[in-house]
Amino acid sequence: MTSSRDLDIVLFGATGFTGGLVAGYLAEHAPAGLRWALAGRSLSRLEAVRDSLGSAADVELLQADVHDASSLAALAARARVVITTVGPYLEFGEPLVKACAEAGTDYVDLTGEPEFVDRMFVKYDAVARANGARIVHACGFDSIPHDLGAFYTVRELAAGGKITGPLTMKGVVRSNATFSGGTFHSALGQMSRPREMAAASRERRALEVRPEGRTSRPAKPVFGRDRELGHWLLPLPTIDPFIVARSGRALEAYGPAFTYSHFAGTKTLRYAVGGVVGVAGLALAMQVPPLRAKLGERVKQGTGPSEGRREKSWFTVDFVAETDGRTIHTKVSGGDPGYTETSKMLAESALCLAFDTLPETAGSVTTAVAMGDALLTRLQAAGIRFEVIGASEGAAS
Repeated sequence: MTSSRDLDIVLFGATGFTGGLVAGYLAEHAPAGLRWALAGRSLSRLEAVRDSLGSAADVELLQADVHDASSLAALAARARVVITTVGPYLEFGEPLVKACAEAGTDYVDLTGEPEFVDRMFVKYDAVARANGARIVHACGFDSIPHDLGAFYTVRELAAGGKITGPLTMKGVVRSNATFSGGTFHSALGQMSRPREMAAASRERRALEVRPEGRTSRPAKPVFGRDRELGHWLLPLPTIDPFIVARSGRALEAYGPAFTYSHFAGTKTLRYAVGGVVGVAGLALAMQVPPLRAKLGERVKQGTGPSEGRREKSWFTVDFVAETDGRTIHTKVSGGDPGYTETSKMLAESALCLAFDTLPETAGSVTTAVAMGDALLTRLQAAGIRFEVIGASEGAAS
């Protein structure tokens, strides 16, 4: 189906903050001869983005709108891979997922919205599988460092022998970065819809095919101090543990019984307690419409941290895994997670789908399942570090 496509990659949402960073990364790092286009509602704003790209000034511009289904269908029909940075995805994302699933076009986004991902699975997974499209959500900081970090950890463990017993793993995130308006509004939307999120999750579970004789699940993490890492561990209610568990269900290398726990790590108890109180308070405030609207007004969409601030930002994700009497500690690390590294991850995911030799798969799939080793190699070459910190025989701390 891709032989008739005249564009390798289309970037939808190039005029937004993160979209502009993705466009810049593609212009600087794309292979020679890449056929790509920028898409969005305003041609004049797209022209401004194209002008900022310098040598990529001949990139094509496509006018498309989430409220115009025919424009999205035309876009998807021309592209091998579509990147979208247009969020909140629960509000704006479905029409493009639908267009790509129906056209057999690979799709990547950077959503961290569990309800959106679950609803898109329910509505379009079967359509995408029938048409050969790979729908890959969460190709930014949510959830590549965690999904591919767990994949890398399993790969390193399996190098010492096939995993035959239960595998338990924890991931601990640390960062000094700030967020953009789009990220903030997506978080507000999800926190205001706990019932809807739960309902979407139930609908997905009713349709998902579970592997026979194997289990893979996110564990319920417990607040406390980790002696090995030296951090206080704050349970982190993000999409990441669900993405990691889905990879574990799909890939036999994760063993017969895989369990993953997800945390934010802090150096002191004071910061950990403050984090718990802050998240709980924000979640309660989101249930009151006037408070939700007031908070939304304080941070505008389409904004983000300055280049100087991003240059000073960093992230780490430590993984500690135990199985068959073996323990391993690995780490994923990089620069500014939300924007500099997210734009890199999203762009490299699209390039990987477009050009690399990958496993045969279709439908709603994770980055580890769809791209695995190929994307890991790309990200390492792009400067994101995956490393083994230590390994030993015996129980984990």
